[in-house]
Parts: sequence; structure tokens; C-alpha cells
Amino acid sequence: MEDPLRSHYQEELVEAGCDEAGRGCYAGPVFAAAVILPQGFFHPLLNDSKQVAVDDRNTLRAYIETHALAWAVARIDHDEIDRINILKASFKAMHLALDQLALRPRLLLIDGNRFTKYRRVPHRCIVRGDALFASIAAASILAKTRRDEYMQGLHSEFPQYCWDSNKGYGTKEHRDAIEQFGLCKYHRKSFNIDPARWGQEELNFME
Repeated sequence: MEDPLRSHYQEELVEAGCDEAGRGCYAGPVFAAAVILPQGFFHPLLNDSKQVAVDDRNTLRAYIETHALAWAVARIDHDEIDRINILKASFKAMHLALDQLALRPRLLLIDGNRFTKYRRVPHRCIVRGDALFASIAAASILAKTRRDEYMQGLHSEFPQYCWDSNKGYGTKEHRDAIEQFGLCKYHRKSFNIDPARWGQEELNFME
């Protein structure tokens, strides 16, 4: 049995967990969430969003939004991703989510190994943090569910790319559709998506 997620990194400062969803996608925006949880927060299903079933993610989303001390979600669209690059866009989405929090954090827990400093708030970058800390895992759930919901809406406009199932990631069905139909206005042109360079293997980009 896996060890449970840690409720907090420390207990003196109000801390917010931050994570993003959609960084590796071929199409659509990148979403980020910031979450401040109460001491002792626990839910048996909570984990890194990639390890949680779709129905359980939606259950967790409602629970987190009800029980968190504060939470917020923000997105950066594909056109801005192309202008500033996906790494900067991911950090900007986190900053925008932090701007919206009703409660001001004094420490940030960031999933990953890099981050652009937010105001004067200290931060800790934690690799695989969404599998270690509840606030980061909660942020991953909110970012992932909101982005999946958004991509479902884009699917109705461009159903040929199957975004209802692949959510814009580089799966074989998505790549096959790009080969057949080309790129649409929601694809990230800065990613240099070139069918001529693809092999036959399935790319493991799904979250």
C-alpha cells in the first residue's frame, strides 16, 4: 500500500500547491491551478491526476472545491503559448491562478523542477510533487478536470481530431487526423508538428 500524501510541507505558513495540465499537448490551452488546503485534509482517492480514474477525478474536483480554504484555476491559450513558449505559459497560468486566490499564501509548492518567482512569495519546486503533497495533487485534479472539460467543448467544433478522448495530446488517432486534415486554429504552431517526422510507434503523451 502506498504511503498517503502529506497534508502540508510545513505547518507555520499558509501554503498553496500549484500544478498545470496540458503542457505536452499539440492543441488547446495550458491550465494551472492553485489550492490552499486546511490542516489534516484527506481524501482516499486523492493522487496525481494521471493516476486517478476520470469519474474519481470529478468526485475529487467537487470535494476539493468544497473543502479547500481557497482555490483558483487559470489558463493560457494556444496563441499566447506560441508567442511566449509553453514553459513561460505554464508559469504564467500558475501566477494567474495565484492572483485569484481569496487567501494569500506565504509559501508555494510547485510541481516540477523550475518556476518563475511569484511576487515575493518563497517557493519550493518538488519533482513528482503531485504524488507527495495533497495540495499539489489537488491542484493537478482541478487543472486536469477543467482542461478536459474545455477540450470537450473544442471537440464539438473540430470532432475530426478526437479531442473528446485524447484531449489534444499526441496520440496516434490525433496524429492520424493531423496527417489527414492538417492543423486547425487551436493547434500550437510553435510545437513544429510535422507528420513527416513521426514514426509508427504510439507516443505516450496521455495524462
